[in-house]
Formats: sequence, structure tokens, C-alpha cells
Amino acid sequence: MGLDPRLRDAALRWIADDPDPATRTELQKLLVDAMTGTAAVPTVDPAGSASGPMVGSAGSASGPMVGSAGSPSGPLADALSGPLRFGTAGLRGPVRAGPAGMNVAVVRRATAGLAAWLVARGARGRTVVVGRDARHGSEAFAREAAGVLAAAGFAVHVLPGPAPTPLLAFAVRRRGAAAGVQITASHNPPQDNGYKVYLGEGVSDAPGAQLVSPADAEIEAAIAAAPPAVAVPAEGPTTVDDPGEEYLDRVAHLGTATAGLRIALTPLHGVGGATAVHALARSGFTDVHVVPEQAAPDPDFPTVDFPNPEEPGATDLLLVLAERTSADLAIALDPDADRCALGVPTATGPRMLTGDETGVLLGDHLLRRRTGLVATTVVSSSMLAKVAAAHGAPSAETLTGFKWIVRAGPELVYGYEEALGYCVDPEAVRDKDGIAAAVVAADLAAGLKAAGRTLLDRLDELSRAHGVHRTVGISLRMAPEQRDAVLARLAAAPPEGWAVDRPADDVLRLRREDARVVVRPSGTEPKLKAYLEVVEPPTDDLDAARARADGRMAALREEITRLIG
Repeated sequence: MGLDPRLRDAALRWIADDPDPATRTELQKLLVDAMTGTAAVPTVDPAGSASGPMVGSAGSASGPMVGSAGSPSGPLADALSGPLRFGTAGLRGPVRAGPAGMNVAVVRRATAGLAAWLVARGARGRTVVVGRDARHGSEAFAREAAGVLAAAGFAVHVLPGPAPTPLLAFAVRRRGAAAGVQITASHNPPQDNGYKVYLGEGVSDAPGAQLVSPADAEIEAAIAAAPPAVAVPAEGPTTVDDPGEEYLDRVAHLGTATAGLRIALTPLHGVGGATAVHALARSGFTDVHVVPEQAAPDPDFPTVDFPNPEEPGATDLLLVLAERTSADLAIALDPDADRCALGVPTATGPRMLTGDETGVLLGDHLLRRRTGLVATTVVSSSMLAKVAAAHGAPSAETLTGFKWIVRAGPELVYGYEEALGYCVDPEAVRDKDGIAAAVVAADLAAGLKAAGRTLLDRLDELSRAHGVHRTVGISLRMAPEQRDAVLARLAAAPPEGWAVDRPADDVLRLRREDARVVVRPSGTEPKLKAYLEVVEPPTDDLDAARARADGRMAALREEITRLIG
């Protein structure tokens, strides 16, 4: 089968419109390979060119793309298979040529669309902050974003060098900026990068937070209307702006304990290590040991299979260091430092806490300082609401994502989600912040240590008061149409004994006495996810309660896996 003319023409249009010679050459090689028969040349309906429409689904953020025909495609069709979707926080995808990748052309047009949207809301001339992590392509993409925004008439403040995402979110609020752009793929695989957007004062109902509908769709439409990448002006004056000292001063007030604490820490080859060490030191925690193999930013993440603290094996080196140094607390940040995982010593060696365990511990600790609204998501543990009630504080449950958590209501003092995200200082950073969370965790651990207690002792105390809560996640790979069919089937005919409701169109919640299951599609991968929780009532016999909870969870996991199919 010969090369589809539409695929050839789309490649030639993109090459003509691409301002980056490296990605032009990359796509030219893919085109030659396809034309000479050295690569697969399936028939597809390609997405267009560097001046074509920038809307539609991109598929998996890191997995193989597919053509609109719905079948696996060759390298050229993969590169042209569809634009990365500018969704709730921005773009994310593999660094490569073409509309389905992260590259200079895509970043230019995305920024042109964002700039046009801001101008339409009267923000021309206002400050926009640009930051980046240390991934492949981040420096070039940040330079392009800053140049386009400056050329469009904005006062562009660029963070100096690779910086944690929470620092960008902090700067948007502190500088009174109209928006912020962070080039990062967070904890995605090494081949990915991304483009994350925060909206500021005057253009958002929650200044400093990630955007929500309808802004995401409006900006997406503005990107679709942007000119070809080669025609987008990308040069203008920018200012280097380092809010690091202001951020550290703010974070320092989160730590109040004075007892000594030994900490083991890893930034997982990301950009948060130095900032975290400084933040802890400024809060009084100077006995910090960093995993040497993972201390410096490295876009290849050579010591881990997947740079996410949740993944099996990702924190192995941290736990080894924690045991060798007799650390009281282990801390793992994800690569852009907006997530934080905690590890604690046990009689059999250190272990990592779950996101829900950490979330409840931090929430309880902050409520002991200050009463206010706390929030978590429909897929996280229900225990936080019970803890809040015991403190006489209100609580809220939102859809997944910090774009919703930080909009839970006025007087928000804390929010978390089970995927290791914690917002411990919403007045300063209206998003998850792994570095600030690490300081609060150290403060909690130090205070307990001074009283001869540990984080596990506090967890026991909370479990005796509110019951043992077990949470487990299931992730099953399936095509979008299969996911939709499963959700429709469960909604139409819930399993016997379960009550069903829908917190959102694509979220299904099943409830029965002391058990809950939430089913939803992944936002970035072709997967269906289920979040399970079982609860044992309050008791002083925690060993027996945990054994019952474990048995019930094993049975529930088998039941739900079979039910989903």
C-alpha cells in the first residue's frame, strides 16, 4: 500500500510551517521513510499542519498515538495523528515533531492562543510568569513561550533556571499576574513534556489556580485560530524574576516545632531537591540526608523505571537511605515537586505511607492549629470529613483535581487528593505543593517525636476515633468506547446491594454499608480506574479491625474487577 496523499500533504504543510530546523528534519525523515517503504504507511485522516486545528483528543499522554481511523499507525501517522488537546491544565505529550508532540511549533501556537485569550479579557500589558522544569526540551519551550507572550505585549517574568511548579503557582499570586505558564510533565515518563497554565487576578474566579471550564475550551478555540507557528512573533523583552526567597519565607512559617528530626529526602531526579532542603532548613530542620544518586535534576531519570513516588520501586533508594541513617521521616518529591510522599520507620524497616494516610495526618495536624474548611475528592478517603467534624470544622468533597479542590469554598485551609497531592497553604499556593507539604509533615513528626510518639501512633489514634479506613485503586487498560460501555452498564443496572449516583457525567459512585467504589476514566491514558474504600467502625482493637478491613478489601477488589470485566 502506498503512502496516503493526505498524510503526505499534512506532513509537508507541517514541515513548511515548523520554525524549528531540528523537528523539520525529524519529520522529513519520517516522510521519506514512509514514501520509500521503510516504515509502515497506513491510511489515516491526519490532523493537519502547524497551522491546522489544535483541537481534538490526543490519546495517551505517553503511549502510542492512533490515527483517526482508530487503528495503530506508523511513525509518520503517529506524529500527525492529532493535536495534543489543550485541556484543563494545558498540554502534555512526547517530545517529538508534529502536532501530536511537544515541540517549538506546538508551544508557539499554544502560547499565541493563550495570549489572544488574555488580550480579549483586557490583560495586555499585565505580568505573565513563565517557569520550567529540567526535562528534555523544557528550556527551549520556556524560551518560546516567554518570547511569544512578550511579543504580544505582556510583561513577562521568567523564573531563573529549572524551578518547582509550586514556585510558579506562588509567583502568579505574589506578582498579581494575569497568568503563569510552567513547562513540565510532572511525573510522566522521561520522553514527555508539557505546558501547564495558571490564571490570575481578573481573569479567574480562583486567582493562581489551574483553569477550569469554560476557560479551557475558550483557550483551545483561540489556539485553533492562531496563525501558523512560523508566523507567530516570538521575540520580546523579558525580565528574570526570582521569587525563591519570598517563597521560602512563606513556607518557613508552616514549621513551628523545635525538636530535632532526621530526614531522608529524594527529589527523584527532579527540580525540587535544593528548594526543599532550603525550605526545611529555614523551618528549623537541618539534619537532612538526600539520596545522592537522585539529588541532581536529570531528564532521563536513570535510577527509576517511572519517576512517580507512587510507582513500585521508585522510593527504594530513599527507604535504603532512611534505614541507613535512622531517619525519623522519609520524603519523596515527584520531579516538579508538586507531589510529596512520606515514609516512616517501623519495626521491620521503613515503609511509605499511602496518599490517604498522609492526607488525613496533615489535615488533622493543620486543624489542630486553625479551624477552617478542608476538602478532598470523591476518590479519596472519607476519613478526612470525620476528622474535620471532630474538630468542629466544615469539610467538602469535590471532583478529582486541584482545580476543583481549591474551589471547594471560602475559608479553605487545606485540601488533598489520594495521588500524593496536598495543598497546605491555599493563601499562598492555590494548588498542590510538595515542598510546603514536606515542611508541614516534618513539623508534625517533630512535635510527635518530642512527645515520644510517631506518625504511626497518630494514625492509630485517628483510627481508634474514626475507624479503620482502607483504600485501594484498580487501573484497567481499555479503549474509550469500552470505558463508556462499562459506565453505562453499571449506571443502568447497579450490582445488587449497591446504591449508585453520578457526581459527574463520567464518574460513577457505588455505595453500601461501610464500603464505597468510584469508577472513572483516566484523564491521560486509555484506562478505566476504580477507587475502593472499606471502613471498619471505631474500636480499640486495631489489629483485629485492620485484619477484617484487609479481608474485606481483598474480596471487594475481586468483586469489582470481575464486575468491570
